[in-house]
Amino acid sequence: QVQLVESGGGLVQAGDSLRLSCVASGFTFSRYAMGWFRQAPGKERSFVAQINWRNTHTMYADAVKGRFIISRDIGKNTVYLQMNSLQPEDRAVYFCARSRLQFGVITRDASDVDAWGQGTQVTVSA
Repeated sequence: QVQLVESGGGLVQAGDSLRLSCVASGFTFSRYAMGWFRQAPGKERSFVAQINWRNTHTMYADAVKGRFIISRDIGKNTVYLQMNSLQPEDRAVYFCARSRLQFGVITRDASDVDAWGQGTQVTVSA
């Protein structure tokens, strides 16, 4: 079955960097757009970034643009989120996501997603 397993979260100080990883299995990784969402305490899950199936197009939430970079390694079935210049407002549980459709995209809407990882906690101290 489809599995997405995140890792790489942790506690860092403001200004530090972290790299999240998500290993995918159970489907043809190269055919799907992949993305990251996050959920802060008391808030709804929100879009962070996505990369299309061809690795030719990325999209970011305004809040992370210029600081976060999404990438994928087809050979390792892994999608990454490099997070730089982390701020306390980046504190959240980060979820890996797979697009609902093969050869599709993930817009900012979670309805484009049909598979989620279990999440990894990122905490940023001031």
